[in-house]
Order: sequence, then C-alpha cells, then structure tokens
Amino acid sequence: MFTLQIEHKIKDFALWKAAFDRDPVNRAASGVTAYRINQPVDDPHFVVVELDFEQREQAEALLANLQAKVWNSAEAAPALEGTPKTRILQGAA
Repeated sequence: MFTLQIEHKIKDFALWKAAFDRDPVNRAASGVTAYRINQPVDDPHFVVVELDFEQREQAEALLANLQAKVWNSAEAAPALEGTPKTRILQGAA
C-alpha cells in the first residue's frame, strides 16, 4: 500500500471540506482505496490528508493532477493557503 500524505494551511475548515467533498480529481477513479482527514488539536487552520492506493504510480498521478488542476485554482481550492507539503509513503511491516 502507498499513501499520499498532504499537509497544508487552510482559511476555513468548512469551506475546505466542501471543496474536498466536491472531489474535483475523482478520487475513486484515481485509485484511492481509503482516505483520512486529520487536524492538529491546536491549529484549526491546518489539515493533514492521507490518501491510500494500491500502486505508487496511482499516488504519483493523483499528486500531479492536484498540482496541475486543483491547487492553482481558487475555484477548486478556495480555502487553500500557501503550497501544500506532500510525500508518498510506503506501508512497512
């Protein structure tokens, strides 16, 4: 399993979540098998999203799609502040 982990600052969680729920990258068709959304207990203006995939290439393709079509669009990502920090993780035993 591979996980695309995304950390970023947001303006407002409800606004961010509504945009996330619109699913502009079609997570299921992109190979996402599960996802988790977390926030630091001391920072309501920050989110950590983890998207799980079977294959590394699926995670890389979705990341490229987010960078090209979502994160640079005020309409698709109205609550995003700054540039997200990302990494692809591999499950370890």
